[in-house]
This record gives sequence, C-alpha cells and structure tokens, in this order.
Amino acid sequence: MQNNIGLLLSKRATINPDREAYVDGGSGQRLSFAELNARSNRVANALLALGIKPGDRVALALMNGAEFIESYFAIAKIGGVVVPLNWRLVADELEFILRDSGSQTVLFGQEFAEMFRDLHGRGDKTAVGNWIEVGPAGQSQRCADFASDYAQFRDAADGGEPEPGARDDELLYIMYTSGTTGLPKGVVHSHNTALWALFTFSASCDLRDADRYLAALPLFHVGSLIPVTLNIYRGVTSVVMKEFDPRRAWELIQEEKISCSLLVPAMLNFMAQVPDLDGFDYSTLRWVQSGASPLPVNLIERYAELGIEVHQIYGLTESCGPACVISADKALEKVGSTGRAFFHTEARIVSESGQDCPPGEQGEVWIRGKHVMLEYWNRPDATAETLTESGWLRTGDVAMQDEEGFIYIQDRIKDMIISGGENVYPAEIENVILSHPGVSEVAVIGQPSAKWGESPFAVVVRQDQALEAADVLDYCEGKLGKFKLPKGAAFVDLIPRNANGKVLKRELRELFPGPAVE
Repeated sequence: MQNNIGLLLSKRATINPDREAYVDGGSGQRLSFAELNARSNRVANALLALGIKPGDRVALALMNGAEFIESYFAIAKIGGVVVPLNWRLVADELEFILRDSGSQTVLFGQEFAEMFRDLHGRGDKTAVGNWIEVGPAGQSQRCADFASDYAQFRDAADGGEPEPGARDDELLYIMYTSGTTGLPKGVVHSHNTALWALFTFSASCDLRDADRYLAALPLFHVGSLIPVTLNIYRGVTSVVMKEFDPRRAWELIQEEKISCSLLVPAMLNFMAQVPDLDGFDYSTLRWVQSGASPLPVNLIERYAELGIEVHQIYGLTESCGPACVISADKALEKVGSTGRAFFHTEARIVSESGQDCPPGEQGEVWIRGKHVMLEYWNRPDATAETLTESGWLRTGDVAMQDEEGFIYIQDRIKDMIISGGENVYPAEIENVILSHPGVSEVAVIGQPSAKWGESPFAVVVRQDQALEAADVLDYCEGKLGKFKLPKGAAFVDLIPRNANGKVLKRELRELFPGPAVE
C-alpha cells in the first residue's frame, strides 16, 4: 500500500467494513467504515471532476461532522492539500489564510454562510473559484447564488476508489497556527510526517482494537484530526461532538461506552463542575489525555478521585501532535509531568547557549522525529528560526526535567514574566491560585512595573462569588517566592481561549494593561 493517508480509510473499510467508524454525538448518525469510505470516494471523484489536481489546496471551514472527515480523506486520496480553517476567526483573518495558502476551492458549513458571502464578495482578494456549501440534509442552501450544494456534489459522483494522487513526502495539509502573537503561520505536513505521527501515537498509547473514542476538540486542530485519523488506522470508533458541552460529554461517555479521549484542561475543568456527574456511568473510560496547556495538579487529583486516569500529553501542530506523554503507571507518581518523549520521538531541554540543561534547570524544549513539520508555508525565515539544521524543532516552550528524565512544562517563553531580573512562569502561579476552592479558572499575565520591570497579575473566574481580590493575593502568601507573588487580581466571567484551548493572554494584556500596583 502506498504511503497515502487517504488509503488508510480504504484499507480499514476492507478489513472491518461493518464496524462503526463514526457516530455523531448530536444527531446520532452512524456510519460504518464501508459507508464512510464510499462517501469519501464520492467526494474525491467529484473533486477530480471539478479539476482538482495533486498539490491543489482545498480549504475546509466545517464544524465537526462526517463531512469534514470524508472530505479530509478524499482530498488526501487524490493528492490535494487540505487547508483546515479555524471557523472561529473573522473574515479578514480567513481572507489572509485563503490568500496565503493559495486555496482555489473551499468547502464551508452553512453556519458560516454570511462570512463566506462576505469573502466571496471580496473578488480577487483570494484565489478561490470553487465554493461548496455544506448544510443539513433536506435544508435549502443559503448561498445558492454562488456556491454548489455539497450533498448533490458528493452524491452525483461515483463511489469507486480514485487513483491515489500523492504519497510519501508530498504535501498532505497546511494547518495554520492560531496567530495569538501575530499573523498565523501555515504548518506544512506530508503524508509521511502524518503517518509517523500515527506510528508514534500507536506505539506510545494504550489504544486498542474496537475502542470507542470521544472526539470533542475541533477537527481543524491537530489534537483532534490526528487522533481521528489514528482511530481509522486502528479500527477505533470515533464518537464526534459537533461542539463541546460538558454535560453532554458525560452522557456520551455513558451512552456510547467511551473508553478514551483527548480533552484540554479547560474541558476537563468544566466537566468536573457538572453538578451530578457521580450519577453517570463512566466505568468504561480507561483514560483521558490532556494537552494544549499545563494541566493543573488539582485537576489530575480530582479525576483520580473519580477513578479516571488523566495523562498529560504535550504536543504541537509543528510536531503533527506527538512530543511527550506520561504512561499510566507514572501519571500519579509524577503528578504534573508530561512524561517522556513519545516512542519515535526525541526531546531535549536546551539552555539559551544551546547546551542541554541539567535536571532541575529550566530551558526550551526541543523535539525531533520523522513526524516534525516540513516547513512553514511561504515563511523561510520563520522556518529557519524554528527548525535547526540537524532537524530539531525549537518549540518556544519552557520546561525542566527531573533526574529520571520526566519533563515538566512550565510555560511559553513569550508568556514568561521577568520581574526584578528573575524569570517568573505564570503556570506556577496559576497552579497555586487554582487550588483555592473559590476559584474556577485563572490566567496570570505580566503588567509593566516602574519598580520591577514587570509584575504578575491574576485574572480570575470565580467559583465563589464572594471571593475578593485580596483573598486571592493573601492565598498566594507563603506558597510562592516573594518575586512571584501577583501584585493585583481582577475578575472576569470567562477566560478568552483559542480553539485549541490555549489562553489568549494577548487579549488579557489588552484588557488589563496596568501599570502594576507597586
């Protein structure tokens, strides 16, 4: 079999044609591997008839659903390059991504009809010539004046296997980073880098034949797209949530006998606060992986009380997902650690001088493996800054490792606060504040200080509405070094996050610019 990601679905449909491949957590729609593959083949043949050639970029602005999955594998089969779009972005941001990627075809969900009508009206600001609208079955189109109907487009085509159009190191997708610190960069992955991500996950995680996996992260994110692809590779059923809802997640775990999942810390936090969660049967749930940001220790302990293993996982879009993971037997012994490097992966903690840091010393995480990205699309300077000549990926994340090589992610280098010449990592302060029973969520930022250069400032979501800023500051006393103590606190109803669950600290810095209280 050629090294083409799309052919994984073809092969699985041959081996387990009648096994459930996909369950829609909202509508209850169920597709076997054979049915999903036939739908994917029709999309592939319809795209070929449209004139899509190997290397052409096809953008997907779709919420989680069968249409995303079947289109992704269809484009992969014929050698197109998938450009997953973060539909939470505004039209100007999507215009940039469409233009930068050179996408000529876009499949968009009916939910985003007005945004894509806007983009269509911008004329030649993008190269898009083919607009395809995906809507609920039986409902009329909202953009019929310029877009084709997806269901008609797909169902009119032949369901036979198309000729594979790409393999090995040829491009599979360009996934744009969230752009929290500037214009998004397109991370380029090939069929080979994606396959090695699957091999790496498969060798490192307790995923079993016929498992049932809850996919709740948006599929335009590598933390969802790669696991769902792995599920097809391993014959695992994907139970997909169109949008995350904490109570519905527990219901699906019970109803669908979910055995594993990947959920970001914010999702786990919301699920832990469901009032009657002890009334759900979650006995089939073996483990949940969690990544995107450091996992608070109290959250790991809360799930341990429920008898649910939460394994901190560390990964990046640039590494096609895998970087570090902690095994089940060490998850509680090494609480707060993201473990060691995945099976087919190397990890180092590197000082500013480029030397490996000794245990206990903080430095930048470097990752190497055959699943690391090829480049940033059209960004040779950014590529050179991020990938070393020897193939190491410089992550921009701060971590330390213990004597046994277990890695503890501290923070993003760019989020680091320098107070009085000392490095202060917000995650350390956040872990302390989160242990307060009156706190639901927290994010710590730096505010300019005439005295110290920068000082920590806590932005808090209350669990207890009686909580005051002074309570938060007093709680930190004695638990942190004096230079790490937040100088102020404020309360918000919601911490802003991107689709990957990462806190948008840039927005918080704009909301609370300071200066710090001296």
